[in-house]
Amino acid sequence: MQDGKQEQTEKGANRPRRDDVEKLLVGAIDLHCHSGPAAMPRILDHHEAMRDCAEAGFRALVYKDHFYLGTPHAIMLEKLVPNTGVRLFSGIALNNAVGGINPHAVNHATMIGAKIVWMPTLSAENHIAQTSGQAKTFPKTTQKMLEPIPLSALDASGKLSDDTRKVLDLIAEADIILAGGHLPAFELHLVFDEAKKRGVKKMMVNHPTYVVGCTDEDIRQMVSNGVFMEHSICMFVEGRSKKYGPDKLKHLIDIAGVDRTVLCSDLGLVGSPRPVDGYREIVATLLDLQVPEADIRKLIGGNAASLLNLDA
Repeated sequence: MQDGKQEQTEKGANRPRRDDVEKLLVGAIDLHCHSGPAAMPRILDHHEAMRDCAEAGFRALVYKDHFYLGTPHAIMLEKLVPNTGVRLFSGIALNNAVGGINPHAVNHATMIGAKIVWMPTLSAENHIAQTSGQAKTFPKTTQKMLEPIPLSALDASGKLSDDTRKVLDLIAEADIILAGGHLPAFELHLVFDEAKKRGVKKMMVNHPTYVVGCTDEDIRQMVSNGVFMEHSICMFVEGRSKKYGPDKLKHLIDIAGVDRTVLCSDLGLVGSPRPVDGYREIVATLLDLQVPEADIRKLIGGNAASLLNLDA
């Protein structure tokens, strides 16, 4: 009987924290959800991801796939399942499957409503070079695919390629997000410098401490150039992709500042939580770190809303 009373007391003590977490999730935005269908195994599909977000009161969800433009999926799913309160978006990752850093693919994507262009990820020369290092644990496709052709934003002379410049112009014209993908930090400095000159207003580094190789000083320099730092929740919550503890998360937020930091799930991976559950865990962590609620709302929703022009 005593054990039962203790269990009830513990549950009662945890309830306020659970309520605080659920309250903060209302209005959240995930800019980096890896739901399926996909060539890589996923634990949920686009519809399930949308339903999870709707139940938690999320404002928007961005589907990301390394091989295809997900914008048509987002448009049709939002139409077929109306009144969820969740806006659905996607974009294009410039890997081999879409012709690499391909202005024609980006032009088409922007014409049908893509909200983000990711520079090469798993086809990036930098990613391929690290397949025995940091990228060793990167998810594999269900079936073996053609060997990737290494991609870089630079030409043979070490300058930004003509196609990269054309892609930047298209992103600027559409006023959408330029994400760094898995390009190395030294390339990203060049890409973002040129992007800013060409009128790109929304720039973001994906998981700067994983594969990309950003130092604290890289982060400071890019933030001073107007770039957002996107940190993947999957690397800070329980599961096979966990790499860092709470102190590392707090450090990274402090380096870039709350106003230039975005927390996105990067979830959908086998062996890790569902995206919304990842958000629940990271919000609890932020509360444990005594991050103010107003800052938490910016980190998991407010900054992403501005990148998606939702408040325009």
